Amino acid sequence: MLDIRLIRDDPEGVASALARRGVDSEAVLRARELDARARAHLTSRDQLRARIKALSREVAAAKRSNDDVRAAALAAESRRLGEEEQTAALQADRLHQALQDLLLELPNLPADDAPDGAGPQDNVELRRWWPGCSEGLPEPAVLEHQRVPHWEIGAALGVLDLERGARLAGSMFPLFRGMGARVLRALTSFALDQHADAYEEIRPPTLVLTETMTATGHLPKFADEAYHIERDGLWAIPTAEVPLTSLRRGEIIDEEELPLRFTAVTPCYRREAGAAGRETRGVLRVHEFDKVELFAYATPEQAPAIHEDITARAEALLQALGLRYRVVDLCAGDLGAASARTFDLEVYAPGSDRWLEVSSVSWYRDYQARRANVRYRPSGSRRAASSSDRAPRLVHTLNGSALAWPRIWAALLEQGRQADGSVRLPDCLAPYLNGELTISAPR
Repeated sequence: MLDIRLIRDDPEGVASALARRGVDSEAVLRARELDARARAHLTSRDQLRARIKALSREVAAAKRSNDDVRAAALAAESRRLGEEEQTAALQADRLHQALQDLLLELPNLPADDAPDGAGPQDNVELRRWWPGCSEGLPEPAVLEHQRVPHWEIGAALGVLDLERGARLAGSMFPLFRGMGARVLRALTSFALDQHADAYEEIRPPTLVLTETMTATGHLPKFADEAYHIERDGLWAIPTAEVPLTSLRRGEIIDEEELPLRFTAVTPCYRREAGAAGRETRGVLRVHEFDKVELFAYATPEQAPAIHEDITARAEALLQALGLRYRVVDLCAGDLGAASARTFDLEVYAPGSDRWLEVSSVSWYRDYQARRANVRYRPSGSRRAASSSDRAPRLVHTLNGSALAWPRIWAALLEQGRQADGSVRLPDCLAPYLNGELTISAPR
């Protein structure tokens, strides 16, 4: 959520920043108007309340003087002003709620260094990696036996059963079996082990309250994308970012504790309401999948290094898996609603000749923390300076997938396919697969 004080003080600057995302300036003007009107009614309420208190004292004085006529008149005036006070308070509450609803819909301001652009076509590719690139080897050509989509490979090897998955839960709910399921488990264990040095592992609930979903910006804007259990007022999480963002909701953290870093593996649920007409074959776009998430609370000064660390960790996993990938800097018009800056990691899938997003590493600044009310208290050196330095401040939140498995799984099958139809898996998974690194067709 944007800071209303920023809109009050610099509406033109906010409107200009949001225009980079395609947001009309009318929304900023509307927010400023609602705020001004709400504050005006609050001022009127407070003035009326003060006058009513003064009248109460005057009524008491009149009664002590046995001036019943004056006491009755003053009491009548007090009642009239009391009705006006209630009206002013109700108007202020109504306008404040309208303002909150509008602020919940407004996206975050893009970072100054996020590229300009209207959509994916304007994103900026920063770098590519492939096995051997550090030794100067050229980007590899796609071999003919790799030009097979993963859903055909998976069916031929008996590790992907889309038909039975659909029979159980409907389309876009894949069923992995045998080595296909074991590879998913191995990927999860491998990733968690790689992050254990600096990120505390959390196993959060995967059903959460409305306020938990609202804190990340998934509600109210993306309600159609989420699975809602209305009977219990719960939502199935689309990512572990949701519960991790609210892990310290309503708390004040000592600055000495920051940064706080967490990792979690959870199932993720997405309705994919906008998937009509898009690629839905195989496991590239599914309703349920497993993902390892990295998340951090940080001070504004710590945040850039955390952003780099999460990106580097996601890249290190892809390099260990030997997957050809690229890093893309998202332009302002393609950023997620809550993000100020995002780097996407995209893996190449030769079977479908596509770059597949497997991780988005995002810096939200204080946008989510304002919704979740997660703050930190400055350290002792600041505490001695002034009362303003002692005031709690909002943390910055950052997160990234490291990694989401369905598209990684698909890329491993396509990039690892051998001329005989088998799939060779990366060496880093050997400890998690009892040394079995070849997926062969069932006999």
